[in-house]
Amino acid sequence: MSFDLLEWYKKNTDEKILYSFLGSVSEDIISSILDKIENILTDTETDIKIFKKIYHISVEALQNLYHHSDSPKHGGNAIENNIVFILKKETNHENTNCKFNILTGNFINKSNTRLLKERIDQLNFLSKDEIRTLYKLILNNNEFSEKGGGGLGMIDLVKRSGNNLTYNFYNFDSDYIFFTLRIAI
Repeated sequence: MSFDLLEWYKKNTDEKILYSFLGSVSEDIISSILDKIENILTDTETDIKIFKKIYHISVEALQNLYHHSDSPKHGGNAIENNIVFILKKETNHENTNCKFNILTGNFINKSNTRLLKERIDQLNFLSKDEIRTLYKLILNNNEFSEKGGGGLGMIDLVKRSGNNLTYNFYNFDSDYIFFTLRIAI
């Protein structure tokens, strides 16, 4: 049985959701999502430091989705740039410590799975100081990937969040998987 995006989406959207999006992504949609997140964080009177952290991480996560999503075929039709972006507010039982989670998802070609997994595992292994050093090193090397990035996206997510990234790969078909990334803030 192949991966069912709508079922996964329903399972991951609950009462803790501040914002969720499922659909095709474009630059205009990214701007709209960021405007909505800004309004939600303002309305919920989120601490300014947390607000800035969530907003910056959201920008980076959405850019990653925009630039690194693939479009598998399903029933003869391409699933064009279908992405998931979810912002949740988590609270513990005493309601004294709030944290946020950003959950993203997108289709990628299976051939990219191993490299992506290795990259995230490497970043999760590094200390905060090593992350900062790696960030500066890549920022100063002026090399860019075929999609135009310098490889800073995932590093920036780890650096800004201060936490390890959690990920999953769900088989979609023989060529594509659905990749999810959870960023705890």
